[in-house]
Amino acid sequence: MTTAFVTHPRFLDHDTGPGHPECPERLQAILDHLAATDLLARTVEMPARPATAASLETLHSAAHVAAVERLAEIGTLASASADTVASPASYEAALLAVGAVEMGIDSVIDGNADNAFCAVRPPGHHAEREQIMGFCFFNNVALGARHAQIRHGLERIAIVDWDVHHGNGTQHLFETDPDVFYFSIHQYPHYPGTGSSTESGRGPGIG
Repeated sequence: MTTAFVTHPRFLDHDTGPGHPECPERLQAILDHLAATDLLARTVEMPARPATAASLETLHSAAHVAAVERLAEIGTLASASADTVASPASYEAALLAVGAVEMGIDSVIDGNADNAFCAVRPPGHHAEREQIMGFCFFNNVALGARHAQIRHGLERIAIVDWDVHHGNGTQHLFETDPDVFYFSIHQYPHYPGTGSSTESGRGPGIG
């Protein structure tokens, strides 16, 4: 079995400031463990490429994309939301995070790998269409699913989310889409307080 491993050194440059829980050390611990256990040598390593603005705007507004870019241009740590911090490297890292997921999907669907592991940051499942939140700027997973729909023509997609927190952004971006099933095993009502058992889609996405 071939596993594509997609990451990029630039992810470590996304600076969230001292004491922030979403820190470079989280990703570095994964990289160190894979190297120490020889698991990394059993993968096909792929350096992430940045996602395009056109790709981001399949789910996010152009204004949202521009707002994230402006945060990085401030040149120092900037508060993007109550819990999300941006630094000069954050916009590039966020583009690479989405691009990594797209590459992982391409590698599997094109038959170059059996599965893919994308070690990225910043994370993505809280980001709404026009809202930065929960350490997330763009919704990496949702954009990956949209990429699979548009580029590869997939008609039935399942997103399985095992974070302790509900991926509100991923749910909201697809809750009217009958072709994408979002399944989350979060602890309710932990942050962000959404994701009750009664939430099962809207309109054509119900059920």
